[in-house]
Order: sequence, then C-alpha cells, then structure tokens
Amino acid sequence: MRLEGNFSLKGKRKVVKSILGRVKARFNTAAAETGGQDLYETAALGFAVCGPDQRILNTVLDNILGFIENNAEAEVVDSRMEFDFFFG
Repeated sequence: MRLEGNFSLKGKRKVVKSILGRVKARFNTAAAETGGQDLYETAALGFAVCGPDQRILNTVLDNILGFIENNAEAEVVDSRMEFDFFFG
C-alpha cells in the first residue's frame, strides 16, 4: 500500500492500525502488517482466513481487498492471494 501525504512512522502506524482494526472487526479475520515497517510511505498487510471451501475464502479475500481499496487513507498498489491446503 502507498500512504500518500504521510511523513512519519507515527502517522503510518495510525493509518495501518485503523485499517487493520476495521478489517478485523468487519470480516472476523487475522490481520497484520507484514512488511515495510520502517518505511513511512508504504505498508504491506497480510490477512488469513480459514474454511472448507476455496470459493468462499476467495470471496472473503476479494471483499477485504475491495474494502481497503475504497479506503481514502491508502492506495493499494499490489495484491496477491495464496492458498494452502491441509488434509487430515
């Protein structure tokens, strides 16, 4: 993500914390800043969801991405989804 107009790590933390908190509350998912912690104009966020159906998980992740893209505080410049499958 690109945080335009941000000039400090403190300002970045405020924006990232806000986005992560709203995503966690709305989508009941695990979320964390996963990269760029020492850069004040960029952030990498990661989200984890679990479930029995990849289509449902894909929809949830698409909805999270759309939610963040509609956020005026940051611009999504890249996104990637990965799926891991575990069988018992």
